[in-house]
Amino acid sequence: MKPLKIEISHRTIIFTAVFIFALWLVSEIKDILFLLFIALMMMAALEPLVKKLESLKLPRWLAIVFIYIFLISFFGIAFAGIIPPLVDQTSVLINSLPALIKEIDLIGIDQTIVNGFVSQLGNAPAGVIGFFISLFSNLATVLVVAILNFYLLMERKNLNQYLAKLLEKEGERQVIEILEKIEIRLGSWIRAEITLMTFVGIISYFGFRLLGLEFALPLAIIAGILEIIPNFGPIAATIPAVLAGLAMSGWHALAALSWCFIVQQLENNFIVPRVMKKVVGLNPLVTILSLSVGLRLAGIAGATLAIPVVLALEVVFAEFARQKSLLK
Repeated sequence: MKPLKIEISHRTIIFTAVFIFALWLVSEIKDILFLLFIALMMMAALEPLVKKLESLKLPRWLAIVFIYIFLISFFGIAFAGIIPPLVDQTSVLINSLPALIKEIDLIGIDQTIVNGFVSQLGNAPAGVIGFFISLFSNLATVLVVAILNFYLLMERKNLNQYLAKLLEKEGERQVIEILEKIEIRLGSWIRAEITLMTFVGIISYFGFRLLGLEFALPLAIIAGILEIIPNFGPIAATIPAVLAGLAMSGWHALAALSWCFIVQQLENNFIVPRVMKKVVGLNPLVTILSLSVGLRLAGIAGATLAIPVVLALEVVFAEFARQKSLLK
């Protein structure tokens, strides 16, 4: 029996070495890549607004500056008004959990488990708020993203020229077509999701306040954030609202459940048909898996980028499939 002989070509060795080096490089500069991708998402979301202002005879740079001024003013006012009461109400909610659990009378749960769970949640307000504060108070990070986004928006019109220098005519056309589809898909999805999350958050907040529900602000923010998960998100957001109402009375719990149902009906019948009519979203299962994988691989940053990455990949694979079908 002859000994098994395995030959590995020089090309395979070089490719493997380059691939390993690329993985190492990505792991080393993942923070920079994260900022770059955030800037690219912002560019995709803001490009239609820039074009709209350009149609009003404004120079491109001035249109971008106007958008920046509006965004800085809006988020500055919003965070100044939201963060202090959010910290207070979330802290009170966490501290009230033991009494809440006793009032609800969750039978069969060991009290030591409950206490351990509550103690872990005790750090949640500081952790969540700390994340947002560190994200927006880190001036260097904000400036890097803002500058990257500014230059990406400024150079967007010159993309064809850059690609023409790097690619052949046919390759240039295909790449531009794919990039434009990704930009349209990503930008439309971001704007639609922000609209839905804002609508659900605001309507939920005013409804909870009118019902006299405690912790209205954090519950409304939870409802807005979970809106990113289709179908399952609104149901999951209903649970903490009902529990908070149940801690007050059965009537409050029923009222909270009814209001969440009304918000979902308003969203599904009036907002979604108008906002999402030109946006093809992801399958709910794909969304949940994407968020889970992103969270597992890179924490909050990974979860933030998971869905945009999947949307972009979906466009690329769809375009390759279309090109392949045309060649047959």
